[in-house]
Amino acid sequence: MSDRTDEASLEATMGNGTLDGAVVAVAGAGGPAGRAALLRLAEAGATVVGSDNDPQRLAEAVDAARSAHGGATVTGETVDLLDPAAARDWAGRIEKDHGRVDGLVHLVGGWRGSASFTATDLADWDLLEKLLVRTVQHTSLAFHEALQRSDRGRYVLISAAGATRPTAGNAAYSAAKAAAEAWTLALADHFRKAGGEQGPTSAAAILVVKALVHDAMRAERPNAKFAGFTDVKDLAEAVAGVWQKPAAEVNGNRLWLTEKP
Repeated sequence: MSDRTDEASLEATMGNGTLDGAVVAVAGAGGPAGRAALLRLAEAGATVVGSDNDPQRLAEAVDAARSAHGGATVTGETVDLLDPAAARDWAGRIEKDHGRVDGLVHLVGGWRGSASFTATDLADWDLLEKLLVRTVQHTSLAFHEALQRSDRGRYVLISAAGATRPTAGNAAYSAAKAAAEAWTLALADHFRKAGGEQGPTSAAAILVVKALVHDAMRAERPNAKFAGFTDVKDLAEAVAGVWQKPAAEVNGNRLWLTEKP
């Protein structure tokens, strides 16, 4: 991140227990970004409940977060977020077990691209619509009531700059990301209206990256510059930082972690 104010804000969130007592769910917790988010949210004091469709990588991510932060409450559950009933059941279990839900961080991802616009395979859209749109629909509909009941509820979507300026070879991916953003902004409008004259107490926000990078990628490509990419650790800091700002300040906003196109 290049903005000095944003850097200072992120540094201020480190290790200060800003999420003490909060309960935060992380969808797509088994990937590199999910692992970083579990670690950072646990460090901030939250009880973290992760989900993933791969039980092995989810268990590894949960174990890593627990090991890094002794005493942290980090659990995981294999959930099929393409099943709306499974998403609702997951949200209900979290609130029943912990008494509240203060956040849902949506990290379910996937990418398909082509060499050119005319080479686009519409089978890519079929896949990405499920991964990037349907899962957002299901988690937002499943969690929005619990988030509204929280005094600091946050729905955080991770999106891509390509949703704003699509490239020819990323038509399906960019269209799916744009649809997910629109859906999240509709949730933000719901929170705005529910808040009335006092303003929203819960928020839906979008963190926008060009692409993500992590240590394994750098090890595989030591000469690559990954220009404009956001490290998953920096993304996790930004996720935690969403709770540092008032709901009205982040609700319905795209928070850019890369240069705007």
